Amino acid sequence: MTADKETTLPATPARGYWAEVWRQFRKRRLSVIALWYIGFLSVVAVAAPLIAGTKPIVCRFEGKIYFPCLSYYNRGWEPGIFTKGKFRKEYSTKLKIMDPESWAVWPLIYQDPYRRVRDGEWPGQPGNPSGADGVPSRFNLLGTDQQGKDVFAQLVHGTTLALLVGFVSMGIAATIGIIVGALGGYFGGWVDMITSRITEVVMCIPTLILILAMIAILEQTTIWHMMAIIGITSWTSIARLTRGEFLKLRDAEFVNAARAIGVGEIRIMYRYILPNALAPILVPVTFGIASAILIETSLSFLGVGLQPPNPSWGTLLDSGRNNLALWWLIFFPGTAVFSAVLAYNLIGDGLLEATDPRLREGR
Repeated sequence: MTADKETTLPATPARGYWAEVWRQFRKRRLSVIALWYIGFLSVVAVAAPLIAGTKPIVCRFEGKIYFPCLSYYNRGWEPGIFTKGKFRKEYSTKLKIMDPESWAVWPLIYQDPYRRVRDGEWPGQPGNPSGADGVPSRFNLLGTDQQGKDVFAQLVHGTTLALLVGFVSMGIAATIGIIVGALGGYFGGWVDMITSRITEVVMCIPTLILILAMIAILEQTTIWHMMAIIGITSWTSIARLTRGEFLKLRDAEFVNAARAIGVGEIRIMYRYILPNALAPILVPVTFGIASAILIETSLSFLGVGLQPPNPSWGTLLDSGRNNLALWWLIFFPGTAVFSAVLAYNLIGDGLLEATDPRLREGR
């Protein structure tokens, strides 16, 4: 007789919730492509001064090392030695004249988002044309605007502004929404009633009207004012979703076990419940980033947002609106806005399906 040999299969490790969400998200190819595209835009936004600019990335002048390109992030970061005296920020022509032993590492493309490049400013490169003559060319990849400023440089540096508006405004909105929704959903009762009424009141406030009122009241508005207004008026959907998740999870077994061993209420909310409720909350955040980019672009397009010479996708569209013959001022910025908003919406759709089993079953 031959004894039956028991065969045991190797145990497969249990897949965590976030690993399962990522596995389901990767099944949507368009969402994955959109995620890579947003990652590419993020790299462009961070490295904008390294891609296009007229200020050295790093230079040695009079025996010291400087990083003039940082002034594209904040104008106050430009070394004072280059803004005073005879230098006047003219790096390409004055650097060798003032110090023959100096050296510099320049951006990939010598074009400035704030001004026109003059003739003879860079060896072998003519000055930027303007108006109808500023068609895309070898030296101006996407053409120039009416003042001769390079469109490619403005788009690259405008990417920093567009992503900054989306991330900062929705960071504010997510913080407020999660706190308000978590308090109402976990404690319930009169706390839930107060937070729900506050949420309903804020839902009645139109973001665009509030921004226009702020512009009319304040003498000088900045992009940070706009991001704050977008953030404090866009948290309502996040709060309502957070409240629903906390209502569903506050009586779960792992929460009751945490209470039984004496864990505090605040720690239960943000250490035990929030990580399990976070995935569905990310969906309105991604849609909100796309909405914030559209709001900023719309305001700049209408001429009440970020004012020139600050580079902005909406500002470029506004300059192209006044002269439709300059098609490159409409096509390239419009494509940038469309692709960024579409990418965020595709990521939101992918997250929505990855975190909701009912949608996967329906599909």
